[in-house]
Amino acid sequence: MTVSLTEDAALSLFSPEPGLVILMCGVAGSGKTTFSMKLASKGFTRLSIDEVIWDKFGRYGIDYTPEAYPGHVAEAREAIKDDLRQLLLQKQPVVVDSSFWSRAHRDSYKDLIVSAGGTWRLVYLSAPEALLRDRLEERGRRFDANAAFPIGEDALAAFVENFQSPADEGEVVVAVS
Repeated sequence: MTVSLTEDAALSLFSPEPGLVILMCGVAGSGKTTFSMKLASKGFTRLSIDEVIWDKFGRYGIDYTPEAYPGHVAEAREAIKDDLRQLLLQKQPVVVDSSFWSRAHRDSYKDLIVSAGGTWRLVYLSAPEALLRDRLEERGRRFDANAAFPIGEDALAAFVENFQSPADEGEVVVAVS
């Protein structure tokens, strides 16, 4: 049976132990970046796909075309994996801020972590669609690495439809409200 925790209860479970990697998981707007930043303030090194893209390629729709985005995501994922391997060699605690929308993607990171001598915990932020919609609308008014482009109703519907919620993966479920 899976138990849903509040954000504060979930945060209290984690301290920056050597080689521990927290994998954030959730649909856009669920609070992954906020949660991972709180872990970073506790001593975890935060790795963010969105920030790698922003730093390396610039601004979506300004410095590169929307068509280039999937290639940039693939390159950023490889950069994150390289950074993660190096941090695990140093036995650093890490939090990876990414959607981890598919089980195959989550499993590939779990395998990488274990093969590098680390341990992992999966944190799944589960939020109602209405809250996601409100948060994404608010985020659409910003323009920074963690809000690089607006996510409209159609994109949110596609994210929700294609998202593979973790089940029996050792996940910690955070009920976002």
